[in-house]
Amino acid sequence: MMSRSFQIGDYAVCPGHGVGQICDIEERDLGGDKKDYFIVKILANGMTIMVPVDSEVGIRSLVGQGEIEEVYGLLNNHDVQVDNSTWNRRYREYMAKIKTGSLLEIADVLRALFLLKYRKNLSFGEKKMLDQCKGLLAQEIALSNGAGVREIEVKIDSYFN
Repeated sequence: MMSRSFQIGDYAVCPGHGVGQICDIEERDLGGDKKDYFIVKILANGMTIMVPVDSEVGIRSLVGQGEIEEVYGLLNNHDVQVDNSTWNRRYREYMAKIKTGSLLEIADVLRALFLLKYRKNLSFGEKKMLDQCKGLLAQEIALSNGAGVREIEVKIDSYFN
């Protein structure tokens, strides 16, 4: 049995899903292969997912203050080239960044979409992605800082007003 980095009740980030709370650790037999799984309930939508305990990319701890400051610095820096490729190419690129689960990658997508919004109307999919990124950032930063999600969303918006 390997040592576990997370305990029941801990918050963890599941790339592509957002912040969840570990509600159980179960042994499951899948095709004759017994493995331990974290049972994680995603806060944003109540969905429950199973993540192998020994998975390298399955889940990560909440970010610390240093990375939160980096995120705010990135959001505040508007001196970047906005991607002019086709929407579906941008979409694939942005989804790949979101799925890494890295708060900095998600912030980068959010900034790109906010800056794009000033130049043209965003498509439905782009608006949805902007909201998703803002939600992922706000939820994790709020939990990490002990702040309210709405308070963090207002702070994020303030970088683009």
